[in-house]
Amino acid sequence: MSPRIRILPENLTNKIAAGEVVERPASVVKELVENALDAGCSEIVVEIEAGGRRLIRVTDNGIGMSRDDALLAIERHATSKIATNDDLFALSTLGFRGEALPSIASVSRFTLASRERGAIEGTEIYAEGGRIKEVKACGMAEGTMVTVRNLFFNTPARLKFMKSAETEAGHVGDFLTRLAVSRPEVRFTYLNDGRAVFRALSGTLAERVATLLGRSLASTLYPLELAAEGITVRGLVASPDTSRSAASHLYTYINGRFIRDRVVQHAIMQAYRNFLERGRYPVVVLFIEVPPGEVDVNVHPTKHEVRFRHQSIVHDVIEGAVSETLRPTPWLLQAKTAVAVTSPPRRESAPAAGRVAEVRELLTSYRPAPAPSRSLFSPPPREASPLPTAEETPTPTVELGYFSSLSVIGQYNASYILCQDGTDLVIIDQHAAHERVAFERLKARYRAGGVEGQGLLFPETLELSHREVAVARERRDELLRIGFELEDFGGTTWIVKGVPRLLAGRDCLRILRDTLEEFQSIGTSRTVADVVEELLTRIACHSVVRGEHPLTAAEIAALFAQMDAADFSTNCPHGRPVLQRLSLADVERMFKRT
Repeated sequence: MSPRIRILPENLTNKIAAGEVVERPASVVKELVENALDAGCSEIVVEIEAGGRRLIRVTDNGIGMSRDDALLAIERHATSKIATNDDLFALSTLGFRGEALPSIASVSRFTLASRERGAIEGTEIYAEGGRIKEVKACGMAEGTMVTVRNLFFNTPARLKFMKSAETEAGHVGDFLTRLAVSRPEVRFTYLNDGRAVFRALSGTLAERVATLLGRSLASTLYPLELAAEGITVRGLVASPDTSRSAASHLYTYINGRFIRDRVVQHAIMQAYRNFLERGRYPVVVLFIEVPPGEVDVNVHPTKHEVRFRHQSIVHDVIEGAVSETLRPTPWLLQAKTAVAVTSPPRRESAPAAGRVAEVRELLTSYRPAPAPSRSLFSPPPREASPLPTAEETPTPTVELGYFSSLSVIGQYNASYILCQDGTDLVIIDQHAAHERVAFERLKARYRAGGVEGQGLLFPETLELSHREVAVARERRDELLRIGFELEDFGGTTWIVKGVPRLLAGRDCLRILRDTLEEFQSIGTSRTVADVVEELLTRIACHSVVRGEHPLTAAEIAALFAQMDAADFSTNCPHGRPVLQRLSLADVERMFKRT
């Protein structure tokens, strides 16, 4: 009886490995370029034809290989980067599996040419479908050149899954961009069907980002650097108005390796939660350095996923670094400095169509604000709390903050404050601004001991579910710090004796039930801090003035002083913008004057 279990032939195991490593032409480019970077090169040239199906060629000026090393390089599990068991958990290189070259060679017509530094000649190896056909000496520059032709020629089923040449070339460009951003000291050239897609000269990180992601985007990026808990975080973070609808511009690297990691992404999104609406993603270039033994990069064949030994520490350090960079809203400080030096030049590019349309609509429906009949700082007669009192406004200093330095033109539709900043028109949403001020005050009071509560003259009775009762008992201290004072009346009945002062007179019971529901999510996908901040956001939103509300000049000045003292002041707690800016050129273009 013949055995049913057998050892697979080498050509078949190579093709199976190729299925893990070589998904598409961009995967080939990634493996070859990572090897080139590990070889210590200072220049890489990538050429493709027909989206990579016909040709992929990667040339570098790295250390090169001898004849023996070149022959070993296309054997499975052959690598110069791992020698002992400990090396597997202390990796500092990009490639290490030793399967890339044999896997690529098994599904293509493959040529490897390499010349070691100081050697008289190089070595050229030609293989088809993983079988070596020819080995010879060759004349070439120092370094390595790998040429891959007719990818998947011997695996037609894989070939059918390839997309159009344009799509595949786009994936190659994306991969190269990620790699090139991580190594600004290395020159990169990308050629597609003989045409240069980009040439990135060696330089600083900011210069590399400007070359690959665009000059306009680069101007909105701000430097970041922090070292804590043995972890270093550095890079560039963008202002929130450059956000994207997908996570395509999250360039995150662990020890120089591009990764897509949920812990890292969550930390970044938490830092931006004060700026971005749901469904929006920031633009970030972030390099995280951790001791090699503290991160496992051997989790997935593509090495895009990692596992941290202490992921909560890594998360908190990243979130803290990004948050501290964003907190003072450096784009406002930059705008203030620019105006102080000189009036900003007129922009030649057209403004966003949506922004122009919004301003046109506002101008069309313009009507003078009604005369104020009451002070916004006095107790409100309707269901909205006032802005903080004048006594709570920070004491002015000699140097005015950004908002206080604006020249107020007036109030539009009793909802927006029109200001002039140099030659720019700045439109401020007073509701969003008020919401940010209220939210920051609530956060400060919560951290100082608790949000101010107000006892109810007639306590409310609340019937809870058994799950809500469990949450109320477990989270009673947090509820009290938020401003809700509860008492167990027996069974599933609870007495509400106090509520946050800012919510007095509103539908507090509904907000309390929402609060209990939010606390139930702790331990699944959210932390106590996440839930508390979400609840403070909700309280701030319900507490502020809504709709049209006339403001006096003194009230506007008080609000602006509060904004200057507030963190994350360019956005409301939900991420909506507090202000919009139109340059003089934008306005003149609207009136056909340019």
